Amino acid sequence: MDDVTTAPERLDPHGLPMVGAYPDYANPDLVMAIPLSARTVIDIGCGGGAIGAAYLRRNPRARVLGVDIDRESVAMAQTRLTEAACCDVQTEPFPFDLSEGVDCLVYGDVLEHLADPWAVLARHAELLNPDGTVLVCFPNVEHWSITYRLLKGEFDYDDIGLLDRTHLRWFTPRTMGAALERAGLALCDVRPRAADPDGATRFTEAMAPALASLGVDPNDYRNRATPIQFIWRAKKQPRPRLVLGATMLPPVGGVSDVRVIDPIRGLATDPSLITAIKPESELNRVLDGAPHIAVLHRPLLIGEPGLARVRSLIERGYLVVTEFDDHPGFLEQRGIAAADLLTFTAVHAVQTSTEALAAVLTEYNPEIAVFPNAITELAAPRNFANPERMTLFFGALNREDDWAPYMPVLNEVLRAVGPRLAVTVLHDRGFFDALDTTNKNFIPTSDYATYREALASSEIAFMPLADTAFNRAKSDLKFIEASAARVVSLASPTVYDASIREGENGLLFRSPDHLRMQLLRLLAYPEAAKRLADAARADISDNRMLAYQIRARTDWYHALWARRDELTEALRARMPALFA
Repeated sequence: MDDVTTAPERLDPHGLPMVGAYPDYANPDLVMAIPLSARTVIDIGCGGGAIGAAYLRRNPRARVLGVDIDRESVAMAQTRLTEAACCDVQTEPFPFDLSEGVDCLVYGDVLEHLADPWAVLARHAELLNPDGTVLVCFPNVEHWSITYRLLKGEFDYDDIGLLDRTHLRWFTPRTMGAALERAGLALCDVRPRAADPDGATRFTEAMAPALASLGVDPNDYRNRATPIQFIWRAKKQPRPRLVLGATMLPPVGGVSDVRVIDPIRGLATDPSLITAIKPESELNRVLDGAPHIAVLHRPLLIGEPGLARVRSLIERGYLVVTEFDDHPGFLEQRGIAAADLLTFTAVHAVQTSTEALAAVLTEYNPEIAVFPNAITELAAPRNFANPERMTLFFGALNREDDWAPYMPVLNEVLRAVGPRLAVTVLHDRGFFDALDTTNKNFIPTSDYATYREALASSEIAFMPLADTAFNRAKSDLKFIEASAARVVSLASPTVYDASIREGENGLLFRSPDHLRMQLLRLLAYPEAAKRLADAARADISDNRMLAYQIRARTDWYHALWARRDELTEALRARMPALFA
């Protein structure tokens, strides 16, 4: 669901738009804490629905419900959320059908406004599903600025902020944790939200003599007094913790983001998972008694040095998984003999991105899981603004053999249509130099955010792939990236014919002449091109979001650990030298 409402005109002192009495703001730490796999979320005190709208861009299938006592805010929230209603949670039940239970309750700076937050928490907690989560963001009464005011003899209330005049209750992390436990919830963790840490440091230094005389450690005090808010996470029932440590190659072309960074962040929204991206040498045990899984991103394990790396992780208590999303043949092209390559055979299991790759990798290791590349968040579209001008985007690594046969026709079209078609090229200087047009823009190899920004500013994504064994093992990542940004895909059938429904959510080309026809078709009918892109974006929203595979990933890791003895014996049989 895209947030297409008009921004309110009233602004708070920080320049944020106002809805009702409060800023229309989605606390990013709170949004990122909502379990990504949640099916039903209730935002208590939802305001204009900014938090729920941000979450729906990450999990469009979710049912996000909001309640608030301010009618202006609810009117805005109703345009953004699945449902929203006026409701005083202190005296009224939620006015929604909750027959399937609730997966997450969100209290974003709400409980401090209630006369009896303990009773409200206890009543709402009964609605949670067994694996349900509660998130509470609350102002920190220990914040240094409150102490500073008291020392100056001031305790004047404000319209918003720490001393909001409607605050009835005050909490520290300890007392909020006690409130959650009193509601029958199992505590998971508490995270600080800092504001003006330099101010906290200066205040602590000024107070150091007084703190010392009171026996208060200054460092401890500063840690307690710096956060302006805390976010507690708790669950309906305690669940065994799982530690997931991942390594990551230097980011190139977005592969690290899609295959490592985004999944690890998504998995971290489950309070029962402890996740981190670290160098391999720093993957140490962090919680005794908990399963420990190490996911190695495209590791080059060769000979005894490779065995030593895996052996070290096993000795540290890890079950080892290789994350790999490319045909292993490219390693042989670099002079690495297949017999020396242990990347897939010397680990417990392998995860990859396509069934075609899984079929290849199964020859090395039978324990394979396929997690297709997916989109983390659907940003609001911002292309197709000018029907008289379109931009074609090309951004890929090592594709000259794929695009070279099509360059003459592409140049022919560029000369024919002139300024109606511009071209943005990322990374591939050879492709850029071969373009016979002045309406072109080159972007050097850059980070993933820059790549997505350039893509989202285009209308057409050019995706040529020659029909080779190496290419057939690739994923449709470029299609889902383009579609998420509402960019229409113009692609070869290799890989993409499984994702593109010709004339419905994109266009395929099978020869240079066919490319000419399809490209001219898009330029002649920009509204039809936009409809293709809208349909493709809807496909991604319905089927290709990371949120939809978080449960499968989590379940697989737990299942691997449950079978760790069996998997270790299979590994021993496959690679006895590892255990020598």
